[in-house]
Amino acid sequence: MDSAGPRQLLDRSRTHRDALLLLTATALLLAGVAFAIAGAEATAAGLWVAATGLGLIHSTFTIAVALRHRQPSVDIVAWLALVGALLVREPLAGAIIAVMLFTGGVLEARASARAERELSALATRAPRIARREDHDGVHEIPVAEVAVGDHLLVGTGEIVPVDGRLLEPTSFDESALSGEPMPVERHAGGDVRSGVVNAGRPARMIATETASRSAYTGVLRLVEQAQASTAPFVRLADRFAVAFVPLTLAVAGLAWFFSGDPVRAVAVLVVATPCPLLLAAPIAIMSGLSRASRHGVIVKGGAALEQLADGRVLLFDKTGTLTRGHPAISEVITAENTDGDDLLRLAASLDQSSAHVLAAAIVTAARDRGLALTPVSGVEEVPGYGLRGNVDGRDIRLGKATWIIGDHPIPAWLRRARRRAAADGSLTVFVAVDGRPAGVLLLTDPLRAEAPRMMRALRQAGIQRTVLISGDRADIAESVGRIVGIDAVYADRDPAEKLAIVQDEQSRAPTIMIGDGINDAPALAAAGAGVALAARGATASAEAADVVLTSDRVDGLADAILIARRSRRIARRAAGTGMGLSAAAMALAAAGLLTPTVGAVLQEVIDVAAIMMALAVLLPGRTHTVVLSEADRTAARRLFEQHNALIPQIEQIRAVADDLSATDTGLNRARELLDRLERDLLPHERAEEEQLLPIIARALGPDPVGALSRTHAEIEHQVRRLRRLLDDIRDRPEPEDLTDLRAGLYGLHAIMRLHNAQEEENAFSLL
Repeated sequence: MDSAGPRQLLDRSRTHRDALLLLTATALLLAGVAFAIAGAEATAAGLWVAATGLGLIHSTFTIAVALRHRQPSVDIVAWLALVGALLVREPLAGAIIAVMLFTGGVLEARASARAERELSALATRAPRIARREDHDGVHEIPVAEVAVGDHLLVGTGEIVPVDGRLLEPTSFDESALSGEPMPVERHAGGDVRSGVVNAGRPARMIATETASRSAYTGVLRLVEQAQASTAPFVRLADRFAVAFVPLTLAVAGLAWFFSGDPVRAVAVLVVATPCPLLLAAPIAIMSGLSRASRHGVIVKGGAALEQLADGRVLLFDKTGTLTRGHPAISEVITAENTDGDDLLRLAASLDQSSAHVLAAAIVTAARDRGLALTPVSGVEEVPGYGLRGNVDGRDIRLGKATWIIGDHPIPAWLRRARRRAAADGSLTVFVAVDGRPAGVLLLTDPLRAEAPRMMRALRQAGIQRTVLISGDRADIAESVGRIVGIDAVYADRDPAEKLAIVQDEQSRAPTIMIGDGINDAPALAAAGAGVALAARGATASAEAADVVLTSDRVDGLADAILIARRSRRIARRAAGTGMGLSAAAMALAAAGLLTPTVGAVLQEVIDVAAIMMALAVLLPGRTHTVVLSEADRTAARRLFEQHNALIPQIEQIRAVADDLSATDTGLNRARELLDRLERDLLPHERAEEEQLLPIIARALGPDPVGALSRTHAEIEHQVRRLRRLLDDIRDRPEPEDLTDLRAGLYGLHAIMRLHNAQEEENAFSLL
């Protein structure tokens, strides 16, 4: 495939043509000035007339093209100014006007080319070859031949050819899709998207999608739609500039009529060319598209950017937007005398060869806890029930409760697991070891850690109302809404009802809708601006949307809105300033205070100033995304790994409280738990106090630090309080002793969950 398509070649040709015309006109202008200084005025005049003629030919051509397409053209003002300069024998003014026209054309072409280049950079690096592993070794094949379930090898520096799941840990450069400048560590069992570059050691993966359905192919389709179309403000600028033509002719005519001097009319025409309005607005909009693409946001043209800037009501789908959109292990509940980590290790060892979405969650959880998976043999899928195989010489089964429990009596731990699953809306995977029910894995769709902070940023950016629309149960949707700060929650809604809600909100205020699923496509199309997450892989929603986030981070939406509003603000300021100065210059020219030559110089200065103001969009501005330094990122990642390793201990706090009894076994489990908390948890919390909180303060300011420091102190207080309670319990504890101890354990568990959520929101979400 060619690296440049017809559109890119045409834009490149236009840029070269405009640059050549500018150089020629400038050379003629400067040569004329040199001859005039030397006293050769006739030669100077001839050179200026040649430059004027060049501008006249160019403007005549552009007017003819506009008329052929039945479009109005304000180049008529420049054309009249050039003709007038020749008629009143002001060739220097004509030459300056020509240089002004060509300068504006070059700047506009370059801004357009930059936006095109930023958006098209993704297409030029599309993967074409994959390396497939089979019993004969590794073979290179066209990426289109990759099938789901194929084992692929991705070498260092190679592009991931299709979406898949890693079998080995490595790091990836995801900057082309997400804008993230630092390599991202991915663990075995984690998902990886096509189009990212392997920045670590060679790694094996299992293909979970074909090339045509992978994330990168979807992004390429979106790039084709994301050419810089005319934004509403740009169209308004065009209409205003066209209305400016008769006003200019009237002022020029009146100046000539009352003064009897045609030079005044020419001076008015010279300073009236509406370049600030015609060029500043589209340049600012196109620069906004360019800047958004560098933040991993594809905006499908100027109109979409304008709609994004207009939005006042933000509507969310829940699954995949405010939540991760894929399950994760939330708790491991085990039978008596069964170790939770060992149960998870056995389950993950069996699941590591499966392409099932729940298998990925189980394997990832085991890897995050540092559990060593072992090879599996005799894997057999039982349709409708689950998976079985041999791990470390033990028969392991994963699947539905009816298959795992069979005729066994229902134990207390299983009833407790079912109650929690029902309350939290969790999925369940039951595990049997050697024919005996051994435990259950609870999986939930976790809230995105960055979502609450993003919601605060959106309100600061001007979003006045937030709405959650979900097909999920009301209690689950309302819980998510409370946590992230949603104003209104609509649950149990089908696609038709979602569409009706969006239309109702749109009738009252400009809306932005963000979703990721196929069922979101109608609502995205109906919203003022539809936003889709391309990383989630739903082609229908991405094609219906106006804006696409190429990374799997919803906080990119806050960046996109901030960029859109800044671009529009700068476009209006640049165009308004330029047109105001042009109007003032017209008044001076009509009064005879400006000659055509001086007016041309002044207008050139005004045009360049307005365009430079518009290009300010490309300068760094306020964004929501925070980029950590390499040292801070390394320290935070180390603490995050420790944080994940401690999650089983936090889960065990509630399990110990559930099973607490007056027996020696129950009290011994509580003592062992406290020993581990004092040995592992408290040193980790102190390390976070000393190392993590300064990182948060540097990145986000001091606001989140106080609450986190307070919970660090509360955790240590609660652990020491539990130790005193246990030390005071005698051989035969009283019922109130057990009540106090159980309440303390439940309280510590609640504090730990809140604290972990705060850390993930304010610190680990920055990784």
